[in-house]
Amino acid sequence: MKYYLDITLLPEADITLGFIWQKVYQQVHIALVDNKVGGNESAIAVSFPRYGEHAFLLGNQLRLLANEESQLTKLNIAKWLNRLEDYVHIKSIKPVPAEVTYTAFVRQHVKGEARIEKDMLSKAKRWAEKSGQPIDTCLAELEKSKPKAVNSLPFIWLESQETKQRNLLDSRKFPLFIKKVGLLAQQTGVLNCYGLSENHNNEEKLVSIPQF
Repeated sequence: MKYYLDITLLPEADITLGFIWQKVYQQVHIALVDNKVGGNESAIAVSFPRYGEHAFLLGNQLRLLANEESQLTKLNIAKWLNRLEDYVHIKSIKPVPAEVTYTAFVRQHVKGEARIEKDMLSKAKRWAEKSGQPIDTCLAELEKSKPKAVNSLPFIWLESQETKQRNLLDSRKFPLFIKKVGLLAQQTGVLNCYGLSENHNNEEKLVSIPQF
């Protein structure tokens, strides 16, 4: 990533930072979908320079990065955020500094309580069929290793544009959990249309983002 622009979020007394993040990131997602490459991939990455520094853990700044200046120019993010101009300050496109470290921002899939319960019941049914034990016995045993739905990662409530395009009636919001992963060196990978790396067990598949 060789070029970037910064967007600073400007909360007010009656407009919280979390609410502005939801509105801004939704528009950024729509812009990335509109400018996607390949299937549902983005050539533009997002970064959170102040991740973990504020009470709202994503901080108050969003950075867009690309390999070519023309990619950020074509995106024209000011057009997508024009209705939010009172709550954002968009800076000009600049080259990434020569001296940087690297990190990755990853979409982390986190199961909610309802999904955990559904998975537990499914596992208990399969176990009961194989072992011949009552399903209640299997559920009680699985309860000992039941995962917790609690997660401390920051998230933003969003609507998926890909899902909405497939089914106009399906516009439910979901929490987009974002995890920061430190990297030792620059590496390439695939970005989704949230501008994030997907959650992989292999860190070599994560997209390195210059940190400065």
